[in-house]
Amino acid sequence: MAMTEAQHRAINKYRRKNKARTQYINRKSVAKNFILKDATEDDLTMLLDCIRQRQHELSN
Repeated sequence: MAMTEAQHRAINKYRRKNKARTQYINRKSVAKNFILKDATEDDLTMLLDCIRQRQHELSN
């Protein structure tokens, strides 16, 4: 289903007003897709270490 010009304008307006949220969503999506589709065993091990470190930082 094609988007109308008004929908494109609304999306662009939202993205301009919510840059941090848009960037967060994009980064989260990229990370998830990397893990699910491309990550090697070594990548996953490294990422798990990073996740544990971040969880420790957030709990303090």
